Amino acid sequence: MKISVSLGDVATVEDSVVIVNLFEGVTNPDGATGVVNNHLDGAITNLIGQGEIKGKNGEITLIHTLGKLPVERVIVLGLGKHDQFGLDVVRAVSAQVIRYVGKLGIKSASTIVHGAGIGNFKVAEAAYALAEGSILGLYQFGKYKSDSDSEDKFEHLRIIELDGSKLGDLEQGVSKGTITANAVNYCRDMVNEPANVMTPTKMSECALEIAKENNVSVEVHDRSFMEDMDMGALIGVTQGSHEPPKLIVLKYCPNPEKSSTIGLLGKGITFDSGGLDLKSASGMREMKGDMAGGAAVIACIKGIAELGLQTNVTAIVPATENMPALRAQRPGDVVKTMSGKTIEIDNTDAEGRLVLADAITYARSIGIDRIVDVATLTGAIVTALGKGYTGLFGNDASWTEDVVNASKLSGENMWELPMPDEYKLQYTSDIADIKNTGGRAAGSITAALIIREFASGCSWVHMDIAGTSMTGSTKGYNPKGPTGVPVRTLIEFISSLDE
Repeated sequence: MKISVSLGDVATVEDSVVIVNLFEGVTNPDGATGVVNNHLDGAITNLIGQGEIKGKNGEITLIHTLGKLPVERVIVLGLGKHDQFGLDVVRAVSAQVIRYVGKLGIKSASTIVHGAGIGNFKVAEAAYALAEGSILGLYQFGKYKSDSDSEDKFEHLRIIELDGSKLGDLEQGVSKGTITANAVNYCRDMVNEPANVMTPTKMSECALEIAKENNVSVEVHDRSFMEDMDMGALIGVTQGSHEPPKLIVLKYCPNPEKSSTIGLLGKGITFDSGGLDLKSASGMREMKGDMAGGAAVIACIKGIAELGLQTNVTAIVPATENMPALRAQRPGDVVKTMSGKTIEIDNTDAEGRLVLADAITYARSIGIDRIVDVATLTGAIVTALGKGYTGLFGNDASWTEDVVNASKLSGENMWELPMPDEYKLQYTSDIADIKNTGGRAAGSITAALIIREFASGCSWVHMDIAGTSMTGSTKGYNPKGPTGVPVRTLIEFISSLDE
């Protein structure tokens, strides 16, 4: 979908449909909605008076102009209550209305910017949210369907602005929103791919593709490198799969004179059977998505490179399958991590913390001292927070707060959980330094504590996206399937470091 900005008046737009808006409780609309209402001889106010238009969040009312305007149809889009309005509302309603327009078979539409008037947002911010929500909301993955024609064929959204002085800000916001949304959709595409396609090798090819298209360097390391680096925890997970593992390293370095680099680490388990501690059939069904953390940090590099951000960032993805084949590691095995710390394998299905342990140590070995890791790590986080919040953990209050603030701007809900030291007793081992699980109680917390064991001496944040990486139904700007969480938060976070 193309999004453009045009100077013009909604009353003179020639298009299939023009989209205006209304806050809940407003009975006499002004601004662009008021202009359209006047040309329609008060049709909008009449429908408000009859209770047909209420302005509720996401409400869509289609009005045929019957020749009273050059445009054939007008849509009045409800923005909800003014005191509950925010940029995430702009994203959600923009997605909803564009899907609606697409289902009508309409290929182009014009719209005003939602929130740039009485919504009190800066023009660039409102345009950013509108573009982002529209592109995210139209996402589909039809690659493997015989009938590849999309049911929604919407092509062009035109933003109409009467004030020429605002065009530059609008274009800036649209550009940022488009780049960010496309990065999210790239992540969604990766997660949607079946595990027989999105192998560790294919993940590395995605990284190579991004590196080729942008000012990014890439290293793809194989098993022999892992062995040379004594990555016993990562190697242990790889043992049960015939697919060759990869350690993917993407380096975005716009300021090579600066030694400081942010590390983004993503769990890249391209299929998680659970290993010998085999998952149930129902639990295994969506485990192609266990690489969503790795996909997110790869997609983030794509986004920040295209935006031209000025912070040095390195993405590291330990990519492998977790399978129960002949050489698979066993419960009771002991592995030696790159750090030298030993881990007793209590459960082979707790593999994410193993691959991240070596990934963090590797990041530290190349000079990275500020790290964010992203992983579909524990089912326990869903028990704790449901499907609406990513679990957040950190060892540096300021560093963690920066990530939380970025999540608030992106609209990706996150909640920080505690990491009490007394819970470390739950993963004490009789024969090794630690075990890789701490039992059922506080499962997401003990998993984070285990990862923290390897983050000593650096600022570290861990995101557990097991509950938020997928959605079972279409809601707002997230169609059913992969959400692309937390790509938008990571991009917003890196953007904040540029300021």
